[in-house]
Amino acid sequence: MAIRLNCDMGESFGIWKMGNDEEIMPYIDMANLACGFHASDAVTMSRSVILAKKYNVTIGSHPSYHDLLGFGRRTVLCSLEEIKSIVLYQLGALNAFCRANGTAVSYVKPHGALYNDMMRDENIFKAVLNAISSFNKNIKLMVISGPKNEEYEYTAKLYDIKLLFEVFADKNYKDDGTLVSRMEENAIIHEELDVIARVVNLKEKGFISSINGQMLFLKSDSICVHADNEKALDFIKLVKKTLY
Repeated sequence: MAIRLNCDMGESFGIWKMGNDEEIMPYIDMANLACGFHASDAVTMSRSVILAKKYNVTIGSHPSYHDLLGFGRRTVLCSLEEIKSIVLYQLGALNAFCRANGTAVSYVKPHGALYNDMMRDENIFKAVLNAISSFNKNIKLMVISGPKNEEYEYTAKLYDIKLLFEVFADKNYKDDGTLVSRMEENAIIHEELDVIARVVNLKEKGFISSINGQMLFLKSDSICVHADNEKALDFIKLVKKTLY
């Protein structure tokens, strides 16, 4: 199973710095770049695109609800028209910097609450697909891999959009294949050996273990390590070495 390493990047804002993009970028395959609604700004987007191109990293748009104060981790009540529009707005903004630098947006990975809401609500999922399809049908949509993968694929085909299935290296899963909420203390994995074990099992056997030891067999095109994890750089180096 060929699995590519992705990371949420470009999440600084103005004089406030988030993450360690310059050191992390050389080790990843795919960069999910913030587009200004939960983090980032025009200069940060420009610099992030240039950095990704330098290391031949595939660029993805990382749109969010309009929630700078909450870092996009809070649900903002929006109509489906608004969801389509905010995704299209952010995708277009990042694409402008890509075009200016001779590269392109290859996929969309929603951020935070928008990502979780999209996975729970079919209408939000369709609104995101609609936004991407209206912009460029060659752009893929990343989704959280789980028990409903075939249903998501069927819906995406209606919009002529292909999906990328994502598994998290540093977040715990419940027995039903959903993620443990960040509101819970055990949501994030902090031990290196646990991360390595997860990646090895996923690569060699196609499964990860839930927080209670349940085997979850998940389709995986990409595995994510969060850049805001305090051990992000170490984890990313380990995951990269384990995958390749």
